[in-house]
Amino acid sequence: MNDRQYAMPAQRRPAANPRPEEKQMDQEPDRPAADKEPDQRPHDQRDPRPDEQPDRRTDDQPAQPSDDAPAQSSEEVDSLLQELVAYLRDNRTELREEWARRISDAELLGVMSDEEIFSEATAVYDNYVDALETGSIETLETYARELSERIIPRGVETHEVLGIVLLLRDVLARSLFAKYQKDLDLLNRILDAYEPAANRIAVIVGVSFVDERERVIHEQQEAMRELSTPVLQLREHLLILPIIGVLDSSRARQLTEQLLGAIQENRARVVVIDITGVATIDRTVANHLVQTVEASRLMGASTILTGLSSEIAQTLVDLDVDLGMVKTVGDLQGGLEEAERLAGYRPGQARDLTGLET
Repeated sequence: MNDRQYAMPAQRRPAANPRPEEKQMDQEPDRPAADKEPDQRPHDQRDPRPDEQPDRRTDDQPAQPSDDAPAQSSEEVDSLLQELVAYLRDNRTELREEWARRISDAELLGVMSDEEIFSEATAVYDNYVDALETGSIETLETYARELSERIIPRGVETHEVLGIVLLLRDVLARSLFAKYQKDLDLLNRILDAYEPAANRIAVIVGVSFVDERERVIHEQQEAMRELSTPVLQLREHLLILPIIGVLDSSRARQLTEQLLGAIQENRARVVVIDITGVATIDRTVANHLVQTVEASRLMGASTILTGLSSEIAQTLVDLDVDLGMVKTVGDLQGGLEEAERLAGYRPGQARDLTGLET
């Protein structure tokens, strides 16, 4: 073999065997310089990062609330609410006077005098604080319902009730900010305890008012329906039902219920339904009238339909409504005469609405 082939340059020395850690470093790709191992030292001993600035807050500056504050326990919430309740009771006079003033300035409850507003504001305030303290809403709910019964007939609107509740929350919140402005962390915790309870109370008052308002509206609608479709006893065993205005499906059903109830109560044998005051009738309403006549027959009463206009008669023919079971007479006078004949009264016998014969 050629000695030159195995000759080693004089400048170089044989490489020593690498240590295990060096071998591992040679096998790993280069990592960016910024990718450093996490600092295992306690937080207060770590070197501050460039983007971190030391807290230079002075003692007279308020502490800033932490975004990572843990959820409050029920015991802490109760304690904070009791502190809040004590504050609201101690400042009751000033806070309710401020609330009443804000109500007047906002021109809410305009149908009530200043004395009435202050009286109701006092009662609402006391019930509000009691609900915060006890967590029980029954007393407040009862008062809200009674208040609604008093003010709805006087024309108080829903937005006024919601407005006064929101004003109370605003007055209390402003007062709390003024009291705890130097301790924002405590203020934050009190508001966290207060707001869910306040929201619940606001919902209760609003819902109570809306429920009472809907009840009053429903009663008024029922009264108007009864007035618009009165079932009158013309004579013993003889009823008349004059219908005036628009006759839709809902009113037709209500009419049927009233008529059948009156037939049973008065043991009527003949009923006159006068539709002189009805301008139009559609297929649904016409079929409902036919069903009313059939239901009256099943209860032992014959039915006479009077006052059909030429337009309604043509409409019924065009709609192919089966009126074969319905006895019709052109006008109310003729219908009453036919009803008396069917009821067994003598022709020409005097009558009045009391059922007394003369």
